Amino acid sequence: MENSVISLPGPLTGKRIGVLVEGDFVEEEISYYQRRFSEEGAEVVLLTRLWGQPSLTFAGYEQRAPLTVDGDLEDLGYDGLSRLSALIVPSGMVADRLRYTEDLDRPAPAVDLMRRAFRIPRLVKAFSCHGLMLLSTAPELIRGRPVTCHNNLVGDVSNMGAHYRDQDVVVDSDLVTTRTAGHCHLMARTVIDTLKASEQVAA
Repeated sequence: MENSVISLPGPLTGKRIGVLVEGDFVEEEISYYQRRFSEEGAEVVLLTRLWGQPSLTFAGYEQRAPLTVDGDLEDLGYDGLSRLSALIVPSGMVADRLRYTEDLDRPAPAVDLMRRAFRIPRLVKAFSCHGLMLLSTAPELIRGRPVTCHNNLVGDVSNMGAHYRDQDVVVDSDLVTTRTAGHCHLMARTVIDTLKASEQVAA
């Protein structure tokens, strides 16, 4: 898989969209985000926990396609997050792997990242399929909010206090959720429309 795609001039020129990555990601989903957001002019930034390494290469779920990531989510403080317009937690095993913590007294760095992200209202937070698993130890972030997710996760998000909606895509202000990896086109379209709408309000 390509690590980056050249952005074309478009309505989202100057916008940066972060996408979290780990092993067993869904290749078609990640490549679709790279291509689709770039078509609108946005820069796609791949992020993961690098464990002190300059980069890591992950294998996809279906074709075992390699993808090298050099963006370290542990370096992404409030300043870094403020330079993003959206942050996407995709399908596959990404969320499950990123919620791992070797110290059970401390949350995983990716969970800390999401806590920071939810304190920035203008930053769109988007979760596909099983992505909401990342918030299992931070249920307060979605408690009382409408979401959708994979059927296997419905009980989990209900236990987290969220309100499940039987829809392919649900938007609640700065929170976007979609049902499966197969709805990545809806995820991209919704994130694009949300960012365009926020630009119009700001103008």
